[in-house]
Amino acid sequence: MNVKRNVLLWLFLTIVLSSALSLASAASSPALAAPAAQADAPQNTVALQLVASGLARPVDVTAPAGDRARLFVVEKTGYIRIVAIANGVYTLLPTPFLDIDALVGSSGNEQGLLGLAFHPNYAANGYFYVNYTNNSGDTIVARYRVSTGNPNLADPASAQQVLFVDQPYSNHNGGQLQFGPDGYLYIGLGDGGSGGDPGDRAQNPGVLLGKMLRIDVDGGAPYVIPPSNPFVGPGNPLDEIWALGLRNPWRFSFDRLTGDMWIGDVGQEVWEEVNLEPAGDLGGRNWGWRCKEGAHVYNTSGVCPPDLSVLDDPVYEYSHAGGNCAITGGYVYRGSPNSSFFGRYLFADYCVGNQLRTLSFAGSAWTRTDYTLVPPTGLNLSRMTAFGQDAVGNVYGIDDINGTTPNTGEVYLLQLRPAACVAGNFDLNGDGQVDVLDIQLAAGDWQRPDFLPDHDVDCSGAVDIVDVQRVASAWQG
Repeated sequence: MNVKRNVLLWLFLTIVLSSALSLASAASSPALAAPAAQADAPQNTVALQLVASGLARPVDVTAPAGDRARLFVVEKTGYIRIVAIANGVYTLLPTPFLDIDALVGSSGNEQGLLGLAFHPNYAANGYFYVNYTNNSGDTIVARYRVSTGNPNLADPASAQQVLFVDQPYSNHNGGQLQFGPDGYLYIGLGDGGSGGDPGDRAQNPGVLLGKMLRIDVDGGAPYVIPPSNPFVGPGNPLDEIWALGLRNPWRFSFDRLTGDMWIGDVGQEVWEEVNLEPAGDLGGRNWGWRCKEGAHVYNTSGVCPPDLSVLDDPVYEYSHAGGNCAITGGYVYRGSPNSSFFGRYLFADYCVGNQLRTLSFAGSAWTRTDYTLVPPTGLNLSRMTAFGQDAVGNVYGIDDINGTTPNTGEVYLLQLRPAACVAGNFDLNGDGQVDVLDIQLAAGDWQRPDFLPDHDVDCSGAVDIVDVQRVASAWQG
């Protein structure tokens, strides 16, 4: 839909209704609230709300664009489950959205159904993509489609294989799928497993292992190579490769506001790393493994450049001291611009299950701040396996018991939004300015019962024409 026409329409409605509303509310309407001077102060704990339990080794949670009523949870054993959301209440539906248990090999701890991504135009075409290891242990990326007539049930007969990758070992399968801001599908693959990358695959441009891939699933069946991929051309490197030198990217994500790519790459013996690729990057980065582990030399035999300074170092790394063992990559929080966590990268460590870690840029360096995760009374955290994000930017944490007790996995909402409504902030998307995009956000929530609290700029308990007017006035003023 034409953005300019949308804006003009909403402005027209604002103008038409403003005079009537101003006459009716002149005596009772409160004055414009002053902008919030400070978002809620950071605390040393983050409360969790239980969203779903009794899950079989959950590893991913996501939602289609614009779908506020559902979460989709990936279970390693081969199922995708739906959590319905209504009035803040989460309900796990008994029937799986997709059941491909018979196709999935999940005997290894790092094997199974590992990733899910909805097509950006899912509402129209019903396509979604999954990443799993098959019964031979090899990676399959496949496209499915939602069934006709039932939005809570996928069509298992609609499967189309998009990609096959031979896996030499059972571990380091990566598995994350994400559509980037450019509309292309990104696929994170580990180095093929074992330890120390014995096949030197992450640096080998002739194999897909240890790489970040980028493909165009709309330009042809099952995909075509985006012409702007960094290694397009005859011979090696392979055209699908977007970046190389990854050990096991668990997990990666895009900042939904800026488009930056964040990668949590699991280390070998000493160092865990966070890699940052700025939005608009031309690709072709080399994150160093196995030549380097983090920013440190690991093994320079095999395929390593003579000058290691050409390799890309992480923006942050941490050691295994203190019980750390493997990074769980997360998301930049963009749920509420009124939250002190807004703009911070959230991540965890697999062996420190009750801790949330954040990165924020402070002048010239990235600063890490740690928070204790507090589940509801009577519940305990074991291993923070993954994070997920819903359609409005809320972030969820997944707790996996590591298979020791069946069907005990849990999904929690990280309660990062301010506890009370924050009045007077008209920058609704948090991009640093008030403009037509903010007007659209307020207008889009006008009279919705599931409105976002940040769009209720006067804290009246609803998003109405007054909120739209006030955001428009802030833009004009």
